[in-house]
This record gives sequence, C-alpha cells and structure tokens, in this order.
Amino acid sequence: MGHAKTSYVCLPCRASCKQPYPDDHERRCPRCGKGLVHVGSAFAAPRRRDDEGWRVLTVLVNAGVHFHKSCCGGPGYRPRTLREVRERMSCAARTGEPIARALVRPELP
Repeated sequence: MGHAKTSYVCLPCRASCKQPYPDDHERRCPRCGKGLVHVGSAFAAPRRRDDEGWRVLTVLVNAGVHFHKSCCGGPGYRPRTLREVRERMSCAARTGEPIARALVRPELP
C-alpha cells in the first residue's frame, strides 16, 4: 500500500503539488528551487491567474493556517476573499484573538 499524499505549495510561483508525507527530505519547487510549504491534504489551489485567491492563500499560510482534514470532513471554514480576510483580521485586532484563530472561525462575534 502506498503512502498518503499531501499538498505542498510555492507561493511565489503559484504552484502546488501532492507528494508523500512524511518524508525526511525538504521539498523544493521545480520552478524556482525554493522550499515548498506543507499546506495539508485537504488543500485546493486557486487557479494560477487568480490574484485575489493567491493573496488570500499567502495571508493564511503566513498566519500558520493549514488545510488538514478533520475527522468528518474537510479542513473547516477558510476565507476565500480579501474582504473576509480583512474582516477577520480587524476582529482579531479588536478582540485580541490570535489572527490564525480568527481566520478559521466560521462566524464573527
């Protein structure tokens, strides 16, 4: 039986790939040679031309948000637009909640 595959992404190149996890070697982007970021097995990449989608993904990844499957479904709520990201980041600043937690919360307080 083969190993389960999980997604890796290169944010500057807007490239994603699925590879076995875990493994001992660092993953490198085939386009630029920089290290790939592990984002999880429930990740669906935006289209390469989708500027807003990649900007949202960059904010999520830099905040430490990943796309791992939960026990009964996908990764849960993730914002898809910059407007949703801005709303959640302002809520985090207002309430003192960590940004990563505010980004994945399905509803704002």
